[in-house]
Amino acid sequence: MKKMLFIDRDGTIIKEPTDNFQVDRPEKLKFMPGVIGALREITGNTDFRLVMVSNQDGLGTADFPMEDFMLPQTLMLKVLESEGIVFDEICIDPSRPEEYSRFRKPGIGMVEKYLNEYLDTENSYVIGDRETDMQLAAHMGIKGIWLGEWRETDLPVVLHTDSWREITRFIISGSRKVRICRKTAETEVTVTLNLNGEGCCSIKTGLSFFDHMLEQIARHAGVDLEIGVRGDLKVDEHHTVEDTAIVLGECFAKALGSKKGIERYGFALPMDDAKAEVLLDFGGRTWLEWGVTLKREYVGDFPTEMARHFFASFCQSGQCNLHISAQGENTHHILEAVFKAFARAVRQAIRHTISGQPEQGSLRRRAVSLSLGMTK
Repeated sequence: MKKMLFIDRDGTIIKEPTDNFQVDRPEKLKFMPGVIGALREITGNTDFRLVMVSNQDGLGTADFPMEDFMLPQTLMLKVLESEGIVFDEICIDPSRPEEYSRFRKPGIGMVEKYLNEYLDTENSYVIGDRETDMQLAAHMGIKGIWLGEWRETDLPVVLHTDSWREITRFIISGSRKVRICRKTAETEVTVTLNLNGEGCCSIKTGLSFFDHMLEQIARHAGVDLEIGVRGDLKVDEHHTVEDTAIVLGECFAKALGSKKGIERYGFALPMDDAKAEVLLDFGGRTWLEWGVTLKREYVGDFPTEMARHFFASFCQSGQCNLHISAQGENTHHILEAVFKAFARAVRQAIRHTISGQPEQGSLRRRAVSLSLGMTK
């Protein structure tokens, strides 16, 4: 599935002249405030693909010669490319409104080829400054982001703003939020994950101690997490724990996307009586090393043998490499230390950097040292 941004040109990327509404000379080329930095951050920190979609009335006629258009157009693209901003395609329709061309926005002719099973309609947007751009979004079955002067509309507009900076925040935040439902003969699991969250959670799996452990992941990783599970607990706890881990891992894999702009590595170091060490890499290699000895068969309503299986299932669906070791006397404390240490490693591993560069004081592929433990 491809996440796409279909972006208008005049009034959205560059300013639209008020004389003849044509950017027909290089000196008339003026970028919208903040657009270059915004697109640079979006392309550097997400896996969105960019397509430019623009109506250019009468292009190629005596009223608007092609050579007059191409000179500033080429200059604009060169400036953007110098900042690492490259469009997959430039779609220009030269028709006039009275021609009623299906290629002219809000018609879908220019973007029709993208309307297939590979377009992520839940996470793709049209960005523009006119109602026709929002109409295009509606016709494509995706959402619109309206930049500039607002008009009341029933069209699918998810954001109205006059700031490209706000668009950037919305795009990056929204692209790290996913919801996945999985239904089998044994369970029905729904997980909503927002990597740009604040540690808020609502967990209902039917297993109280398991809920408590999953809450630690949300709070200590700093992610928003909603989990609802209907499982065959009358038969066994196995399917509930396993399927929750599978869906949670799938959510992380989908939310991380291409992993642009994140710290891929994180690990935790031991502390106190019950200590846990976690090394984590979301790089795509799936493996679990489990060095944890648990003396009790159950903690509350949770079978301790399922702890290892939870992390093994998460590794497979989350496409990550995970090494966990822990020791201590109290089984409850050991498990809680493991889940909290895992969450703290996740917190570091998913952290965004700016445009693919490390945050101040860090290294691009550094290992982050954390400590987590539980006293008796």
